[in-house]
Amino acid sequence: MTRPREQDAAQEAAWAFASQAAALFAVDPRLGGVALHAAAGPVRDAWMDLLRSLAPPKAPFRRAPLSIGDERLLGGLDLPATLRAGRPVAQTGLMAEAHGGYLVLAMAERLTTGTAARIASALDSGEVSAEREGLSLRAPARFGVVALDEGQGDDERPPAALLDRLAFHLDLNEIGHGCARKQFVTENVVADARDRLAGVQVDDKAIEALVTVAARLGVESLRAISLALRAACAACALRGAQALEEEDIMSAARFVLAPRATMFPTSEPAPEEDEPDESESKPEDEQDRQPPETPPDNNQPQDNQDLPDLTDLVLAAALAAIPPGLLAQLQAGRAMRVKSERGGKSGAHAPAGKRGRPIGARQGQLREGRLGLVDTLRAAAPWQRMRRKGLEDEAARRVVVHPEDFRIKRFKQRRETSAIFVVDASGSSAMQRLAEVKGAIELLLVDCYARRDSVALVAFRGKSAEVVLPPTRSLARAKRVLAGLPGGGGTPIAAGIETALALADTVRRKGQTPLVVLMTDGRANVGRTGAPGRAAAFEDAMQAGRQVRAAGIATLAIDTAPTLGPAGTAPTAKLGEAMNARYIRLPYANAALVSQAVRAAAPSP
Repeated sequence: MTRPREQDAAQEAAWAFASQAAALFAVDPRLGGVALHAAAGPVRDAWMDLLRSLAPPKAPFRRAPLSIGDERLLGGLDLPATLRAGRPVAQTGLMAEAHGGYLVLAMAERLTTGTAARIASALDSGEVSAEREGLSLRAPARFGVVALDEGQGDDERPPAALLDRLAFHLDLNEIGHGCARKQFVTENVVADARDRLAGVQVDDKAIEALVTVAARLGVESLRAISLALRAACAACALRGAQALEEEDIMSAARFVLAPRATMFPTSEPAPEEDEPDESESKPEDEQDRQPPETPPDNNQPQDNQDLPDLTDLVLAAALAAIPPGLLAQLQAGRAMRVKSERGGKSGAHAPAGKRGRPIGARQGQLREGRLGLVDTLRAAAPWQRMRRKGLEDEAARRVVVHPEDFRIKRFKQRRETSAIFVVDASGSSAMQRLAEVKGAIELLLVDCYARRDSVALVAFRGKSAEVVLPPTRSLARAKRVLAGLPGGGGTPIAAGIETALALADTVRRKGQTPLVVLMTDGRANVGRTGAPGRAAAFEDAMQAGRQVRAAGIATLAIDTAPTLGPAGTAPTAKLGEAMNARYIRLPYANAALVSQAVRAAAPSP
């Protein structure tokens, strides 16, 4: 069965939009680049082929793998040439090789923040500089970036510092291969636009319209406005004109501002009622002497009169480019959005001895670890001419290495995270929301199991707390213990927190990273000694929370009270502040947001 015509038309429109972005990027590489969200396949290859065909002749395309190091990215010591020459010989970095062309970043959603910062610095300055291994390197590096993003969710995105400098954020996942074969722009048109770009005239009306629309869409970055203005100029040059018009500014809003929108546009603020009217504050004789009409040669009032209309047009164009429901999703998840976790598990990185992920080398002795041969040769290479003096011919051909040249490899491993759920099973919770809390915990257990994290369960009720489930990876066992968890009795929150703190200390001693998830209504009525009394019991709970804060344990406080007052006044909120915990109100948090909050509360790498 053939696809509906509406779907074909939508895909063709999406491909035309992506093709126009490629053309604008080819006209002005100073637009920074493109964040291309698409899986590897024919559609992404077709877009890359389109960009190559529209790019200037002989423009270099350099591909940077995910594992690229600073030496290859920035430039550094050319080890083979240095060993042959007996003196330091520099090699050009990948960013310098991409000067005048494009740098393609593979798997940009997993790019480290350090690599992204170096690329962002080169985009800002237009050059690359490095001082390392006795060399001082400086080379021009004006290039555009194509960040290939294969992320599957909001938490898998390229670093924000890089995205902020890329004008276009494109999504090709909904485009079919058949539509990707069409070409809407030719090479000759783009080449003529490049020659015409420097002569495009910009007026204040266009700048004010872009600034107003960006503010109403919640675009906080000033760099986005600058990129939008550049995109408008490129669109004008591509259209064959010399002055910006409405359609150019609207195109810039669709391409640059719409993907960055974080809020629904709000109406313009109404003028103050008590603001005096200039005409009323002047004497009548002065009002009579004023000309009735504006002189026809004064164009400024006419521009100001057209500005609101232009702003509305640009805003409407930007809203039309935003997919339905996207802004609602952004608003719902904005508070929970965190930095992307790399590598699957959410445990913190810790130094490792002889295994794990390499993180460079350091000077040391052979007994301290594994020898980094390349780094050792790199440290010894600049001194070869001096060390070979006075040696015989055969010995002079060898590489002379001294003990101070030894470099020992360094590694790091990601620790396993152990999530400790501290559950309020008291009478107040059991009568109201214990069943709902159990359901939320089951969803969190599944998420922890998917990340291969250990889970533990601490329950407090009556006058004490106990570890009903030690840290385990068995999802079936955790669900079985949770289903049989009884409820009733007092609410000894202090005992529950102290039991969780002791268990977290045990987890740390095993080399794991603890994460405490406290789920309670905060209505403590049993103190640390088992004596009743709400005021003393709550103060004991606050003291236990401060101990968790002092221990530096990552914590999440989930308020399970059925009715909640203003934010920050609930007992659980005060406990969360004492524990330095992320705070969530369960009545307003669905399972997805709670699960995302647990991942957010985990220590970042």
